[in-house]
Amino acid sequence: MAQAVVIGAGFSGVLAARELLRTGWSVVLVDPGARPGRGLAYGTNVPWHLLNSPVSAMSIDPDDPDHFLRWCRHRDGSVVGSDFVARGWYGDYLTEALRDADRIAPGELVVHRGRVVRIFEGSSQTLAVLLADDVVVNADRVVLAVGNARPDERFPISEAARASAAYVRDPWAPGALDELPEGPALLVGTGLTAVDVALTLSRTGRHRRITAVSRHGLLPQRHAPAQKITLEAPAGASLAVLLRAIRAKVSEVGDWRAVMDALRPHWNELWRELPEADQRRFLRHLARHWEVHRHRMAPPIAAAIDTLRAEGVLEIGAAEICGIAAESGGGLRATLHTAQTAHYAAVVNCTGPGRLVEADPLVRSLIADGLAQRGPHGLGLAVDEHGALIGRSPRPPAIYTLGAPRRGHLWETTAAPEIRAQARALADHLTARRSVAGGFGALGSCRADTAYPLPG
Repeated sequence: MAQAVVIGAGFSGVLAARELLRTGWSVVLVDPGARPGRGLAYGTNVPWHLLNSPVSAMSIDPDDPDHFLRWCRHRDGSVVGSDFVARGWYGDYLTEALRDADRIAPGELVVHRGRVVRIFEGSSQTLAVLLADDVVVNADRVVLAVGNARPDERFPISEAARASAAYVRDPWAPGALDELPEGPALLVGTGLTAVDVALTLSRTGRHRRITAVSRHGLLPQRHAPAQKITLEAPAGASLAVLLRAIRAKVSEVGDWRAVMDALRPHWNELWRELPEADQRRFLRHLARHWEVHRHRMAPPIAAAIDTLRAEGVLEIGAAEICGIAAESGGGLRATLHTAQTAHYAAVVNCTGPGRLVEADPLVRSLIADGLAQRGPHGLGLAVDEHGALIGRSPRPPAIYTLGAPRRGHLWETTAAPEIRAQARALADHLTARRSVAGGFGALGSCRADTAYPLPG
């Protein structure tokens, strides 16, 4: 049986593994985390960290849109499709889905706890996947399911400040916010990460003043019930023409959420049709405005943020950070583009996911070895229409990806509906290629005792 190695056991990795097992592949799922299915987004068990999409949008099964809703109702019979449940629930859901896939294809799934550091091209179109502990796993195909990159720093910061206990570079690292010094806190960023961090810090009682700043000072909009409409995509439009068409449609419908949702199936087509200069213009001037309308807050989260602002605990501002330095007496000093400075007991980097081609060591090694290249605008990796990495090698593609690494080639590629469709299409494509080729050949793998069972 042909063997695929799936790198990453978060949302993208679980869906890729599930679909490959469905189509007759043997799968080795590799991830450094102890709990497959959690990933960066769903590893939290904090009850106020809610999904940013309603239950009805989060099924992992393209053929069964109510799959997650039924799962939720087993836990709480009062859940309806428009509810926003805890992200920890979704982590449990993904873990159970992986365990179900393992039962359907017994003996064909191995979950290996480790970190992939390099991939080598072998003979006969095979690949060798090297882990940090020197385990080597052979593969007919590799699926890079690494999700969003860890946050990078989009502001100047001194080495002393970076090393300070008052600074948090990655708020999603386990325990990152637990021991911050008491006093005013600065959040660099005003997106969904900053929203989660503000709620967490406010509940500790140690930070009675929280300031969140970004270049535009825009918070995500809130979800609200929206009418369902159907729209055709404007064909061959420039960015200016597209914006005029969207504004006109919003004015006609009277509900921007309905228009955004109706255009969602067309975003990638519209993105690919934009001239490169228009894509750059969008990224420079409009991407943040698009994001706050597309990636919205759950209503209970928006209400909690409103309360924090009304009580004077949370302040949102438009400002550019020109530097963060350590203070001799403790804490950090932030300098804004207006030359204003302010002292904070804690500073948290809430700028969101970093650029994969710079932040992920495995991706950097793939680029250095010629197995991958930077994608459009440096947002992700260069891929073909099936998600195969485009490198310098003349060999047929053997490394594929889905989700966030496709950004740039696609625009809408980081949410559940798009990733589940990509996982299904990728598994079907690889299976069709295997059938045409008459199979890739039987491969062995070096499996150490670091492989671990799925939680039961």
